[in-house]
Amino acid sequence: MIPRSEMQKLADSYGKKVSIACIGSHSALDISSGAKQEGFKSIVICEKGREETYAKYYKAKGGRGCIDEIITLGKFKEILEPGIVKALQEKNAIFIPHRSFEVYVGYDGIENEFKVPLFGSRSLLRAEERTSRPNQYDLLKTAGIRTPKIYRKPEEIDGLALVKAPEAKRSYERAFFIVNNYEEFKKKAAEKVKAGEATKEGIENAVIEEYILGAHYNFNYFYSPINGELELLGTDTRRQTNLDGILRLPAKQQAMLPPGIMKQIEVGHIACTLRESLLEKVFKIGEAFVKAAKKDYPPGIIGPFALQGAITPEEKGEEPVIFDVSLRVPGSPGTRFTPYTEYLFGKSVSVGRRIAMEVKEAAWKGKLGEIVT
Repeated sequence: MIPRSEMQKLADSYGKKVSIACIGSHSALDISSGAKQEGFKSIVICEKGREETYAKYYKAKGGRGCIDEIITLGKFKEILEPGIVKALQEKNAIFIPHRSFEVYVGYDGIENEFKVPLFGSRSLLRAEERTSRPNQYDLLKTAGIRTPKIYRKPEEIDGLALVKAPEAKRSYERAFFIVNNYEEFKKKAAEKVKAGEATKEGIENAVIEEYILGAHYNFNYFYSPINGELELLGTDTRRQTNLDGILRLPAKQQAMLPPGIMKQIEVGHIACTLRESLLEKVFKIGEAFVKAAKKDYPPGIIGPFALQGAITPEEKGEEPVIFDVSLRVPGSPGTRFTPYTEYLFGKSVSVGRRIAMEVKEAAWKGKLGEIVT
C-alpha cells in the first residue's frame, strides 16, 4: 500500500493551485462540472475510442462545457505508467475515484502503483467487493445496520431469495436471479451457465440473500473530515434493463416470458424524495457506517459514499434494510434534484460540486493532506 503520509506530503505541496482529475467514465461529467463551478481545472483521462463525450460534446470552449483537459490513453490501465503518474503530479492533481476507476485500473494498481493523491480512502475501495475480507458486509455488521439474511449455501434457501453471481463476460456486473428454494436454484443456475451468462465457478461463489420486499432507495451521503459532519446529498432509485420493461407488463405476459430473460444492469437513476419522518433513521445508519469504517479502515470515509437498500414495512414503522454499499462516488448525478443539499446549503449541490467544495476548503485551510490517501 502506498504510504498515506507520502500522498499527504505531495498534496500539501500543491498549496491552493489544485486540479481535479478522474477517468472518463461513470461520473466524470459530474466531477468535472463540480470542479469548474468551484474554480478548479478539470482533467479527464480517456480511453481511445471512448473519448468523444469528453473531448467533443462537453469540452470547455467559449464559456461552455466542463472538461478543460483530456489525456487519451490506449487503455485506462495505462494511467499506472510512471509517465502518466508524473504528469498528474506535475498538474497538482487530486484524483477522484469512481466505480469505473476500480474496474478498469484494478485495486492492486490503485493501492500500490498510482502515486497520485486520492480523494477518499485508498484502502477502503476494495471492501466494496463481496469477495474481499473484511468487506462491505463486515462493515455493515460492525455498524449494526440491518441487512438481508445471507444463505451460506443454496440448500438453506427457505424463502424468496436473490442470487448475485458475477456475469461470465463482465465480472464487475452481476447475473441476478430470484429463487424460492434449492430445486429452483439448481434449475435457474443451470440455465444461466448454459446461456453463457454466468460460469459454474461464479455460481458456486455467488452471494445468496433474502429478497427484501420494499421501496428501493439509494442514500447518497458525504462525510467531511474537515468539519467532521455527515451530510445527505440526495436520494434516488435505479433504472435497470430489462427489469423496468418487464415490470411494465401485466402479470399474465410476465409469466409467458422465457426463463432467464431478466437483466438488472444499471443504466441510470431517478431522483426521488423520502418521507421526512424517515430522515433521522437514514442519518443514524450513515453515522454508524462512518464510525465502523473509521474503526476497520482508518482513516475511514472521506467524501461521498452510498448505502443502497429498501424501506420495509414493520410493526413499529418503516425501516431501512441495506443490501449494497458504494465506497466512492455513487454515480447518480440526479441526486442534486432532491431537496436535501438545498436545506443545508441554501442551494442545490451535486456530488461533484460537493467534492470540489471540500477540496477548496481544505486547500484554503492548508489541510489537503486530511482529505487524501
